[in-house]
Amino acid sequence: MRKRELKKFEKVLNEMRHQLLDNARKALSGDIHLDPDDFPDEIDTASSESGLAFIGRLRERERVLLQKIQDALERIEEGGYGVCSSCGEEIGLKRLEARPVATLCIDCKSQQEKLEGRT
Repeated sequence: MRKRELKKFEKVLNEMRHQLLDNARKALSGDIHLDPDDFPDEIDTASSESGLAFIGRLRERERVLLQKIQDALERIEEGGYGVCSSCGEEIGLKRLEARPVATLCIDCKSQQEKLEGRT
């Protein structure tokens, strides 16, 4: 992969990281809490708890994505970005443009999904 392409992906990954961290800061600065006195009945309480659980799942997904972004940035620094971790071939630019944190080429990813029963 050319230096220009690596710089482009490094910029995209840093922008993704910045946006996720910014969203997390906004979420943390918000006043997320449950006060039982705020809800007149059990249905309102359950609805609020469900909403908080959903937000928690989103935060966990963002945490995982942040780690993948960090790993991709490290691969750029070490010279391994854009190389399939399974077969060692280059990951196609279109795939990296669609998923900059990809570690598998499209063929290996398809095979992995077949083994996991996704397709």
